[in-house]
Amino acid sequence: MRELEQLFKGLADQTRLRILNLLLHGELCVCDIQYVLESSQPNISRHLTYLKNSRLVLDRREGARIYYRLAQPKEGVHKPLFVFLREAFQSSEAMDEDSRKLKSAVETGTCTVSEWKPFSALVPSRAVSGRRG
Repeated sequence: MRELEQLFKGLADQTRLRILNLLLHGELCVCDIQYVLESSQPNISRHLTYLKNSRLVLDRREGARIYYRLAQPKEGVHKPLFVFLREAFQSSEAMDEDSRKLKSAVETGTCTVSEWKPFSALVPSRAVSGRRG
């Protein structure tokens, strides 16, 4: 029950929901998220830490950059939760705008050399490889 409580606490903030919306598209650098949300790096990092502590996201370091991705998006309680969030976010104009801004940022190389892979965190990796939306 404690784990479920942690998950829902992680969802209880607009900024964290916006971050999860972006991470549905795959792993992102903190600077990609910061650019889209137009927020300071310390603020974004604080929310990402909260999401990590809620076991909703995982991170990895590559040089000076830290990349975040959804935690276990295809397993256990996370799978139906992230599928539900994807569906819920699709009815939000603000979330749609964030996704469009992320796509543009990735395509123009605003921060990283990431590829635009819509909702790649929820589908098998071979189904999205090489595909651009």
